[in-house]
Amino acid sequence: MCQLLGMNCATPTDFNFSFRGFARRGGETDKHEHGWGLAIYEGNGLRTFLDDSPAAESQVAAFIEGYPIKTLNMMAHIRYATQGKVALENVHPFQREMWGINWSFAHNGEVPKFSSKPYNEYPLLGRVSRREEVFYHPIGDTDSEAVFCAILNALRAEFNELPTLPVLYEFLQRICAQIVEGDEELTILNFLLGCGESNLFAYSWPGARPGSKVWNGLF
Repeated sequence: MCQLLGMNCATPTDFNFSFRGFARRGGETDKHEHGWGLAIYEGNGLRTFLDDSPAAESQVAAFIEGYPIKTLNMMAHIRYATQGKVALENVHPFQREMWGINWSFAHNGEVPKFSSKPYNEYPLLGRVSRREEVFYHPIGDTDSEAVFCAILNALRAEFNELPTLPVLYEFLQRICAQIVEGDEELTILNFLLGCGESNLFAYSWPGARPGSKVWNGLF
């Protein structure tokens, strides 16, 4: 499966040291060699770097490791492909705009409800009840991007603008429960969801397993 790296800070912080070690896991010290990506929030902008080559061998990754960038909010992903072909369009983090805000998403795991079927057969989440209401569509063929689009479509159907953080948090909890419901044993849903330069949500399912102290839920 894939691996995630996220950072959310009170003051602009340099993440290069952490990214340097993380990138080595992309084909050198671990097997995650099917691409990598990085999303860095800078004000209202989102600087993204994506490459379908192993992070440990990528010249783009090497450039970033030596390029000082400070940010309040960032996420990175190294891919071990289980859903979708090895291609640039399937590299995380994925990015979309909603309400004038850059949203980003990186996922680790497998989501049966959004796997191995045409996008028009995937479940609708939240208040979305008709295919005609779907605004966001995946470009690649991963379950991860399909889940991201489904979450954004649910948010767009529920709100006309960005809600308060407690309301957004509660809504995301409900949507994640809907994604997992009925496939609890087979679903692995670990993701980072960026909402502008200040907000980073982390979710894990199934999270803690017997003998494990790994956290579970939305943070």
